[in-house]
Amino acid sequence: MADCGCGPTAVETKAQQRTLLIALWLNGAMFLVETTAGLMAGSTGLTADGLDMLTDATAYAIALAAIGRSSHFKANAATLSGTLLLLVGLGLLADVTRRMLWGGEPEGGWMIAVAGLALAVNVYVLRLLGKQRRDEVHLKAAWIFTRADVIANAAVIAAGAAVLLTGWRYFDLGVGAAIGLYVVREALEILGEARVSRAA
Repeated sequence: MADCGCGPTAVETKAQQRTLLIALWLNGAMFLVETTAGLMAGSTGLTADGLDMLTDATAYAIALAAIGRSSHFKANAATLSGTLLLLVGLGLLADVTRRMLWGGEPEGGWMIAVAGLALAVNVYVLRLLGKQRRDEVHLKAAWIFTRADVIANAAVIAAGAAVLLTGWRYFDLGVGAAIGLYVVREALEILGEARVSRAA
């Protein structure tokens, strides 16, 4: 535990590694599925969600590297994760602007189906990470990433349903912008956690 100054046991470390490896492979696969589907369906929300999966996979890889390392290394790992997430969030907001000017109508059915699959994956990963996050900042960062994804997946599903019902692409653009803003907020939360951990 963080307050007693002791680190995780060998068994706990192994469990953390296994959890993060599962999360890494699942998110890497969903990045390919969602981004490809988002580009084919012309959906900003789906593409944004896919790119967010890539950032998560990167965060899990960084968290894996941090296991068993010093508190300072873990704080630096969380800072790197937060910085990557911040860049993705700003990039998503820029893409929303581009699609607003030049994009077409997305395919709502694809949005619902693919985001539904992503939601199932992220709920599973969130449960795994919830058992492992303890008080270590690099695992907290990974958990925050996944929590953001669950919310984003649900938003894409809702936007897909709205596009199907109305034919308005602005629902997709709205959810893409919301994901971008949420990602930026989560990035700032991770960076704040890392700063507190470094100061402790």
